Amino acid sequence: MSSRRMTTIAGSLVTASFSAVMIVAVPAVANGPGPGSDKGGKAVDQAPAGVKPTTLLPEEISVDNGSRKTTITATVKNDGTKETGGIRLLVVGFDGLTVKNVPGCSQIAEGDLPEGANSGFSCPIDNLAAGASKSYAADATFDLGRTGKICLPVQTSDGSRTFWQQGPVPFGTTNPSPNAPATPLLLGTDNTPVAPDGGELPRTGAPGRDVLPLGAAGAALLTAGVAGLWWSRRRPEPQGR
Repeated sequence: MSSRRMTTIAGSLVTASFSAVMIVAVPAVANGPGPGSDKGGKAVDQAPAGVKPTTLLPEEISVDNGSRKTTITATVKNDGTKETGGIRLLVVGFDGLTVKNVPGCSQIAEGDLPEGANSGFSCPIDNLAAGASKSYAADATFDLGRTGKICLPVQTSDGSRTFWQQGPVPFGTTNPSPNAPATPLLLGTDNTPVAPDGGELPRTGAPGRDVLPLGAAGAALLTAGVAGLWWSRRRPEPQGR
């Protein structure tokens, strides 16, 4: 069994074994260029000079109303002028969005997930040249009777620093189509579950499952749908600075 580390979440201590996780509020940024968007993304730890990793998510996904299956393209890119060296991309699901598989990536054990996450995969990248990008097709399911969020942190290969993090950012629709074959969901939109007769679908799971167990302060951060999830490992402060 792996050793346990203390994790800070919205000011309270919990136990985890993957990395230290801190939930903080983050403003969404403007959409990125091209077919994807960096909405809900923010730089965290300072990257090496000339290195600028970012991520992109599709502006829209489509969820099969029968199987609940969907595919989400997660892209990491280097907008800098120098190569990144070894890094890793994490693809993490929250609430009604569950990441089932990301080809070429390793599943994060349940006990190693951050508080509130239901699934996640770690994608190692040996190097990303300046201006280059790498995309992963994440197979997922989306419970249309709930809200759902995804998070894309970009870290050093050992997880000691997080250069960039997108999310947790929601996918959803304010105009569900329960009788259609599929439902389109937009990035940055909180899902509004509606039954065929116009009533709200029953929530799945135990009462309060849609709210991360962060206490009053942590729950308040989720109202905007883009609460930050900083992935960083506790480490000693540098000496002599």
